[in-house]
Amino acid sequence: MIQQPAEETKKEANNQVSRILVSDSMSKEGLAPLLGNEGVECVQENVHDVNDLDSYEALLVRSGTTVTPEIMDKMTSLKIIARAGVGVDNIDVDAATKRGIVVINAPDGNTISTAEHTFAMIMSLARNVPQANASIKGKEWDRKAFQGVELRGKTLGIVGFGRIGSELAKRARSFDMSIIVYDPFLTQERAEKLGIDIGELEEVLGAADIITVHTPLTKDTKGLLNKESIAKTKPGVFLINCARGGIIDEEALYHHLESGQVGGAALDVFEEEPAQHNKLLTFNNVIATPHIAASTKEAQLNVAAQVSDEVLQFLNGMPALNSINLPTMSKEKFERLQPYYELSKKMGYILSQSMKSPVQDVDVHYSGEVTELETSVLTRSLVAGFLSTRIDAPVNDVNASIIAKERGITYGEKHHTNALGYSNLMQATVKGENRSFTIHGTYVKEYGPRIVRINDFNVDFYPTGHLIYIQHSDKPGVIGKMGQLLGKHELNIATMQVGRKEEGGNAIMMLAVDKEATEEVLADLTSIEEITSAEKIEV
Repeated sequence: MIQQPAEETKKEANNQVSRILVSDSMSKEGLAPLLGNEGVECVQENVHDVNDLDSYEALLVRSGTTVTPEIMDKMTSLKIIARAGVGVDNIDVDAATKRGIVVINAPDGNTISTAEHTFAMIMSLARNVPQANASIKGKEWDRKAFQGVELRGKTLGIVGFGRIGSELAKRARSFDMSIIVYDPFLTQERAEKLGIDIGELEEVLGAADIITVHTPLTKDTKGLLNKESIAKTKPGVFLINCARGGIIDEEALYHHLESGQVGGAALDVFEEEPAQHNKLLTFNNVIATPHIAASTKEAQLNVAAQVSDEVLQFLNGMPALNSINLPTMSKEKFERLQPYYELSKKMGYILSQSMKSPVQDVDVHYSGEVTELETSVLTRSLVAGFLSTRIDAPVNDVNASIIAKERGITYGEKHHTNALGYSNLMQATVKGENRSFTIHGTYVKEYGPRIVRINDFNVDFYPTGHLIYIQHSDKPGVIGKMGQLLGKHELNIATMQVGRKEEGGNAIMMLAVDKEATEEVLADLTSIEEITSAEKIEV
């Protein structure tokens, strides 16, 4: 995933300070990347107790703060919401996406912590550890009452095989357990490499002695284990939930605990928390912890540090690698993609300012080395750049597709083999009712992003700064007249590119100047007989 704030200028370049609100408790050690940065003002206070919410660009939360559309509407400068943890069910991601706000999480920070806690719950349930502990502390010594079962030879069913499920499988294998997994996205090839079996949900339910759930809580997974599905399990099955309350329907679990279909349950999460009065706790064969699977010193430090680093990167124009509402990618993939990403955004700016009339379609074609990369990210970046100069609202990679759809603009991409002699080439065309505009760009390692073609004219310039795009007749003296006019306006030319198809025909100039051209300058340029149009372009 790659994102940038709506404005391209980095904070460091103009000495602005980014305000970041940390709404939930996080360790200062974890927040060190923010607290130790001069370009950041980090405030640790509950979002509901803050008056000047409109001044904050970033919001960091754990599970204690629910980020609603109403909060987002008050935080008018908000660009990124960071969840110091895995689950984001306390954040309205759809509302954030519509507002162009990036949502990130820390998917790796508490993986080990949660996997270890889950396995501890499995072992405690199998050997009655909490019950025996309570008994002996109550001055009892009843060895027969707490006879347990061994894990060796048992089948562990894992519902949801992401990072935590994978780590859990490693630990279960070391205990000589068989493992069967339900995950719609797990391939047979990967399962064979990991030494596990895969099956449909009903197969897992019917085969497993112990079932643990590790999926996010969504409309599809809410109540995934319900009265009907739990009835399909082995009699006396153990159920574990250290993921999200609600994945196991609590009324159904209560029913099957009463009937004996479920032999025991270990719960770290509940549908409503705090859960001191939850009726499931009345069963002796239910053990519970107060939502602490991710609560280790290491995990809390890791998740806070991870989101702190990513928020800081994002506010400085770098990618947030763990975005929920954008495609994600590894740091290695991003490093390969980054030069083309910069080029695509600049191409979008140029297209928007060169094509003044309404646009209905944006077509992007890729050829050469760039086709080996995640080009959908580049296309979204180009569309965001195109829309950002046309829309009186923040536009970025997050909400670009929504805004384009709302305005009846379609976009798509194609890959080609012919790169016209370049090692990589990006071609973008915007189409309106009566005209279209096309530019070609490439990335050259030694020179950076380059625009190499505008419509049918060959050029070669670096797309940055203050530009003037001029269409004119290829006649002697035009360049001199143009230079004299800009001199009268005290507008210095940094570089100039001229393109033509044939002698004496239509031609173009692309000028890089030292300051933004005024409307007066543009009007005076078009007053020159040979010049048909002059447009300023800010990149």
